[in-house]
Amino acid sequence: MALLEVKDLCVDIPTRHGVLHALKEVQLHIDAGEVLGVVGESGAGKSLTGAAILDLLEPPGRITQGEVWLGKDRISGLSPQAMRHVRGRRIGAIFQDPLTSLNPLYSVGHQLIQTILAHLPLTPAQARQRAIDLLEDTGIPAAAERLNHYPHQFSGGMRQRVVIALALAAEPELIIADEPTTALDVSIQAQIIELLVRVCKERQAAVLLITHDMGVIAETSDRVAVMYAGRVVETGPVDDIIHRPRHPYTQGLMASIPRIDGSVERLHHVPGNMPRLSDTPTGCAFHPRCPRSLPDCSLRLPHLQAGDAPQTQLACWNPIQWPANLEHGS
Repeated sequence: MALLEVKDLCVDIPTRHGVLHALKEVQLHIDAGEVLGVVGESGAGKSLTGAAILDLLEPPGRITQGEVWLGKDRISGLSPQAMRHVRGRRIGAIFQDPLTSLNPLYSVGHQLIQTILAHLPLTPAQARQRAIDLLEDTGIPAAAERLNHYPHQFSGGMRQRVVIALALAAEPELIIADEPTTALDVSIQAQIIELLVRVCKERQAAVLLITHDMGVIAETSDRVAVMYAGRVVETGPVDDIIHRPRHPYTQGLMASIPRIDGSVERLHHVPGNMPRLSDTPTGCAFHPRCPRSLPDCSLRLPHLQAGDAPQTQLACWNPIQWPANLEHGS
């Protein structure tokens, strides 16, 4: 059984001009200890998917269809009070800007200790020691002293380490990390991602890693889910998605990654833009930008189906075909 399973999740946003369908039949699953990378352009629905799983949708957005399961428990549709016990205890969250995740009025130690006491049956002394251990595990020097420091006294990278410690405070089964390195200097982004994956692997926590950075995905993820216009259009092992993408959109994303050998003079780009929620094309939403578009692509919506390669899924009427020897990694 998957640790997290998202089944046909739909999120709608009512407006004066009608209902916007922000997420459409999203399907995801993550096993214990696995890192699932979720990628796509801005507006694809990545962050909204994470917010829907956490039940942190901004009103008037709401889940209108589908289910979210954490192990044997359905967590979609829980009362706000019940969901608060799930967040923090069973699901930890890491967001883009660490300053928005930390209360500037309290020391990081106070915030860690209160989170631990809220979710684990420990004494204050035990909670303090656990907070120190978490800061040490996440690479913060002189952890016992820094426990009394406030968020503004930490650099951006150190604040994000504190946020990772906070997300891990109650030993959650799942971490949802939404663009966890966006606000950080490039020189420390790799350190933070490596830290996140390492500490989660050590604790057998699964990770839903939301990012637009394919380099991060290539280095850290076990599997990848590619989103476009509120739908998952392709999923599979990271090696298949990067080297043998079958969906034309995935291929466009992969081709746009800069190469270190500098053999290409101009970077590839996917022509056109992500459609607005109020103006999503009929049929496959990608067809106006797709170099492999067929007449049927504008008429019929492709649903996510099992792909030809193991552990892959695909929603495309005219997928890219790879030679058999490449499909099997030969």
